[in-house]
Amino acid sequence: MKYTKVLRLRQHLLRIRTILNIVRVSYVRSGDEMQTTINNAPMFWKELGSPETLPVVFVHGFPFSHWMWLNQMEAVSDEFRAIAYDVRGHGESFIGDGQYTLEGHVDDLLALLDHLKLREVIIVGLSMGGYIALRALEREPARFLGAVLCDTRSEADSNEGKLKRHSHITLVKRDGSAAFAGQFIPALFASESFSTRTGAVQMVREMISRTPPLSIAGTLLALAGRTDTTASLSSIRIPVLILVGESDKVTPRSAAETMHKQIAGSELHIIPNAGHMSNLENPLFFNEKLLAFLSRAFGRRK
Repeated sequence: MKYTKVLRLRQHLLRIRTILNIVRVSYVRSGDEMQTTINNAPMFWKELGSPETLPVVFVHGFPFSHWMWLNQMEAVSDEFRAIAYDVRGHGESFIGDGQYTLEGHVDDLLALLDHLKLREVIIVGLSMGGYIALRALEREPARFLGAVLCDTRSEADSNEGKLKRHSHITLVKRDGSAAFAGQFIPALFASESFSTRTGAVQMVREMISRTPPLSIAGTLLALAGRTDTTASLSSIRIPVLILVGESDKVTPRSAAETMHKQIAGSELHIIPNAGHMSNLENPLFFNEKLLAFLSRAFGRRK
């Protein structure tokens, strides 16, 4: 009973803090920003919170950057070490030759954990970040204490999905990143978000437009060629939270429900008034479920 009251109080305080963060769109608590060489390429990451607490590693979607996670980093950093990095070819990390694979992105994640001397972490991934998280869980399950899978799926692309990615490659190579953003963004947000979350829509538009066409095209190929991790879901034995926007058109609710059924003990929440960018469209609900999960599963561990 006492723990329930404490949890409710903390959720109420989280609501207040999230509202303040939404109002202060440009505000982020100062933290450490780092860049180092990972697998022969410069990688950028940001940290908030005490290094003495459990690390929560955020992996962004395509084609975004660590900026999409700043509100969530702020929300969890009182009790956890929040780390978000830019996947190769995105944000401030190295672009290189554009010949990416999802397996290579997993290599980069694991190498970053090694560089930071993190033996065990909680991983949070949205969309492409979820694909990276699921494959990392399949490859090195002992590295992860828990996982939060947001607006993502375990299945590989269908033939239709591969052909759609090909058309996007043609578009971005011909017309550039801003044109790609204009075509891609309508699928990312719930219809009401274009009037209620204009700041989030503009931020995503800018993140996409700043991503070089070479990186977008290379990542599209990597996503089209990724492996199917569905068979490994039943072997996951750590706490797992699954979040999905109720209007997600990219990785719909049905994909989240499939993962939920196959991951024993997993927790699933449908995020109202949100599409694929659920953490930006309904940060109040998203953060509440995220913090409650982390507090319940890991709050007493250091």
